[in-house]
Amino acid sequence: MEHFDVLVVGAGISGIGAGYYLQNRCPGRTYAIFEGRAQLGGTWDLFRYPGIRSDSDMYTLGFSFRPWTEAKAIADGPSILNYLNETAKAYGIDRHIRYQHMVKKASWDSERSVWTVEFTRGPDAEPDKVTCNFLHMCAGYYNYASGYRPEFPGEAAYMGEIIHPQHWPTDLDYAGKLVVIIGSGATAVTLVPEMAKTARHVTMLQRSPTYVVSRPAEDAFANWLRTVLPGKLAYDIVRWRNVLLQMFFYNRARARPDQLKKLIIDGVKAQLGPDYDVARHFTPTYNPWDQRLCLVPDADLFDAIKTGSASVVTDQIDTFTKTGILLKSGLELDAQIVVTATGLDMQLMSGLELVVDGAPVDLSQTFSYKGMMYSGVPNLSSTFGYTNASWTLKADLTAEYLCRLLNQLDRTGMTEARPVNDDPNLEATPWLDFSSGYVQRALSRLPKQGKAAPWRVYQNYALDLLAFRYGKLDDGVMRFSKAKKPVIEAPAVTARASADA
Repeated sequence: MEHFDVLVVGAGISGIGAGYYLQNRCPGRTYAIFEGRAQLGGTWDLFRYPGIRSDSDMYTLGFSFRPWTEAKAIADGPSILNYLNETAKAYGIDRHIRYQHMVKKASWDSERSVWTVEFTRGPDAEPDKVTCNFLHMCAGYYNYASGYRPEFPGEAAYMGEIIHPQHWPTDLDYAGKLVVIIGSGATAVTLVPEMAKTARHVTMLQRSPTYVVSRPAEDAFANWLRTVLPGKLAYDIVRWRNVLLQMFFYNRARARPDQLKKLIIDGVKAQLGPDYDVARHFTPTYNPWDQRLCLVPDADLFDAIKTGSASVVTDQIDTFTKTGILLKSGLELDAQIVVTATGLDMQLMSGLELVVDGAPVDLSQTFSYKGMMYSGVPNLSSTFGYTNASWTLKADLTAEYLCRLLNQLDRTGMTEARPVNDDPNLEATPWLDFSSGYVQRALSRLPKQGKAAPWRVYQNYALDLLAFRYGKLDDGVMRFSKAKKPVIEAPAVTARASADA
C-alpha cells in the first residue's frame, strides 16, 4: 500500500498553498494532493456561470508567496483559475496532484500513528487505499456535488428552464430572454449585470435585501505602486493595507453598526438616486457583517438597474406558473429562464467519514482547536477561511501552523499530535457566529467552539497570525505522543522528489 507523510485533500486555493508550504518548510516530508475532480482550482474551476468573479480583492485572496500582478483587483473566475494553474506549475506542486481521487473514509490507528485513507480513483471510481501519517483537508466548505436548492410550489407546471448556478449549462442561450434570478447574495449580484448585457430583462427576486457595496475593479494605488517598487514589496504593502482596512471596517461595524449601515445605504442612494426605493430593496433588517457583504465592482449592478436592463423585486414566491412566478403580493413575473441562486449546501471536509481507533467520529460533538483541528482527533487538520475576510489569509496561516507542528514532531521524535479537551466545564458555542442561511442550515453538523483560546474561532487575522506563527505548540491542550509500533515511512526516493519539487 502506498504511503505519504502528509496527504492533502483538495487542489483548490487551500491545497495548492499547502503544497507550497510543505515543500518550503518541511522539505524532507513526502506529500500528495488528492483531488476528486479532473482539474485543479476548486471553486474557480467548478463554477462557470456568467460573470463569476472574486468577492475579495486579489491582494488578499492571492497567495502571500506569489504576487497577483494583473490590473484588476476584483478578478474574474478564469483569471483566478489561470493564476492557480500558473502557481501550481511554477513551484512543481502540480506534479504532486492526483486527479479523480475522491477520498471517502479515513481510519486512524494510534498504535502506529497512521491514517488508512479509502478513496475511489479514475472515471470508473475504482476503490483503493493509501496510508499517511498526517491528513490535511483542503476540500472547501460546501458540497461540490450539489448546491442548496429548495423546491418551490408549481415547478412541475413551469414551461421554462430552471438552473442552479453550481450546474451552469455550457450551451445556455439567454440572449433576448426574460430571466428571473432568485436570491440576493454574491452569486445573484454577480449574475444580474452580466446576464443583463444580452438578456431582454433580468429580475433579481429576493425575499429580503443584502448589503451591497460598490468598489473599483482596479486598485489605482496598487497599480501605481508596482511601477515604483519591486513587485513583491508592492504586493506585500497593498496586502497589509487591505488587511488592516478590512479589520478596521469590520471592528467599526461591530462597535457602531448604525454608523456603517448608514454609510452603506447612503452609498446605494448616491448610485440609484432619490426616487429609487432603497429602503425596500437594499436595506437589510440585520447589521452589517452579520452576513457577508456583497461587493459589486465599478457599480455594475447599479448601472444595470439604472439603464432598465435589470430590476429588483422584494417579495415572496407563492407558486410557479406555466410562464413565470406568481408572488405573494399578486404580482406575476414572466420568465423564460429561472436561476435559483439560493446558496450552497455547507459541508465540512467534503463529508469525510472519520474513524479513530475503531470508533466513528461525530464532528458536531467535538470542539474546534484554533479553527483547524478537532478535539480527540489526532494528526488531522483542515482549512476553513474567514467569514469576514479573504479565504486565503486563513489558509496560509493554517498551512504554516501545520508545518510548525510537523517539524515539532520531527524535533521531539513524537509521531502524534492530538488536541484534547479535558475541561468538563468548557462551554460550547456555535462554531460560526453568522446569520447567513447556508451557515444556519448546517450548524447542527458543525463542531463547537469555546469562549477562549485555543478553542475559540477568532475571525481576526492579526490575532490568528500571532497565535499560529508564534504561539506555543506545546500549550497543554495539544498532546504529543509516540507510536507503540513501528511507524510507516515513505521511501527515501519519494522524499527526495518532494524536496526537489
